[in-house]
Amino acid sequence: MLAERKDMLEMGNVSFALQQPFSRFPKRANIAPATERQAAASRKHAMTASTLFKRLLLSIALAATGGAVGAQTAAPATPMRASGPTPPTNPTDIASLQIHDKEMAMLGLTKLRNCNSPLDPSDSLWQRYSYCDDANWDEALANPYPLPDPLAFANGRPVKTAADWKKRRTELFELFDREVYGRVPKRMPRITWHLDDTVHETISGIAVITKKITGHLDNRIDPAIIVDIKMNVTVPEDIAGKHIPAIMSFGSTAPPRAFPPGAGRGPAPVTQGPDYRQQILSRGWGLVIIDNASIQADNGAGLTAGVIGLMNKGGSRKPDDWGALRAWAWGASRGLDYLATDPDINARKVGIFGHSRNGKAALVAEAYDPRFAIGFISSSGAAGAAPYRRNYGESIANVETAGEFHWMAPNFMKYASVDSSPDKVPVDTPELLALVAPRPIFIGGGTFIPPPGPNRGDAWVDPPGSFLAAREASKVYRLLGKTGLGTTTIPPVMTEVMIVKSPSDNMTAAIPLILTGLTSSSSRLGNSKRDRNRILP
Repeated sequence: MLAERKDMLEMGNVSFALQQPFSRFPKRANIAPATERQAAASRKHAMTASTLFKRLLLSIALAATGGAVGAQTAAPATPMRASGPTPPTNPTDIASLQIHDKEMAMLGLTKLRNCNSPLDPSDSLWQRYSYCDDANWDEALANPYPLPDPLAFANGRPVKTAADWKKRRTELFELFDREVYGRVPKRMPRITWHLDDTVHETISGIAVITKKITGHLDNRIDPAIIVDIKMNVTVPEDIAGKHIPAIMSFGSTAPPRAFPPGAGRGPAPVTQGPDYRQQILSRGWGLVIIDNASIQADNGAGLTAGVIGLMNKGGSRKPDDWGALRAWAWGASRGLDYLATDPDINARKVGIFGHSRNGKAALVAEAYDPRFAIGFISSSGAAGAAPYRRNYGESIANVETAGEFHWMAPNFMKYASVDSSPDKVPVDTPELLALVAPRPIFIGGGTFIPPPGPNRGDAWVDPPGSFLAAREASKVYRLLGKTGLGTTTIPPVMTEVMIVKSPSDNMTAAIPLILTGLTSSSSRLGNSKRDRNRILP
């Protein structure tokens, strides 16, 4: 069993971390699959990088706000190809394929790529629904196209000032809306929040109060479609009403499923140290779980329901309509609206976290909503922090297979066509990360599993590509007076990296890397050797 180790680089407000593969199962994974196929896959995958965030969530502090962030496991980032070519037979999967093909026809597309191979309607259901077999794993072939410069307008004119960047932001949001994540309808229905239940319980020895909240969308536009956003707000009982920082995580609000012995769940989970809930709550922070499946289903068949289906009155999407990632991000923002009215939570100090597909959504949420104080972006891969133009592991062509196309605007499918290429996308992830600036963001992923085979573990989400995107986004942080990453070289695994001085002169506490086992203490971060492992709020 490999020991858990990680290395982190934080310069200013952009952070990056790598972790060695961690072979144990996490104690709990909040999984909200839309189909039994997804549920089975989610139970099967060992979530290597999610463990990093469960144990690292205390190591990042809010430089700009003094708030705090945290993490919770979600859907896995490391897919594994099934052993046989059995096509999906679940009605939801088949309906997703039908909607996928309908959107292809709407765009005039006849054949898509699947990583590096052509893919068309004559291929088997499995091929059209699954992860590809021929992903590139050779770093020498991973950068066929240069990454775009965030500090350049679409017409090539340079962005030189903060005022220029404000205009560039407007340009970028329009491009991401139209071509990538889709547009949120201009007139969204009112949400009425109500308290379903208040539960007094004990979590890891900590007495807490959990409020179970529902946000009901006014559905007079189509009464047949009901959207009730589910959210749990948990705070330590002894500081209820104290307006504390909180961590919002995508995940399921339903109780974890119980499996009898021998039911295919594998060995009993092995944990090391306190779980993520204890780490959060023991610090006097709130834990907010927002159920993204209650906002929009995680499958193509669900596009005629949920908030997307409601706004389309159960009809089909237009080319620039929003996908599930944008819908989940919108739902997180509505959850933040509620938290602004909750006396237990300081809504100005709320971080957003997600892992894998939820990491993609968390990044979109932080980019689009400046009220989120920080983002924990874990193993987000393609359509998250990994550049579209990279040819390594998961690709945008894979994202447009029938199992995942619903995440994106239909227009994004054009760039997965055999007649197009990733460099034709008018934006890329450096610009998406730059839209977060100058707020802090943490981008992480597990390290590679090198032996060849159908499952390349965390390599699938291309951590080096995410680092390259963060490096490019650092230009915008520097323009806005922050430090950015401060390096052009990805840090080696298990190698300490010097952390530069914090721009703030009012340091009240130092929160160390979990790797060091140091205790939080009052300190000002400098560039001396003893400060090497500390990150200050």
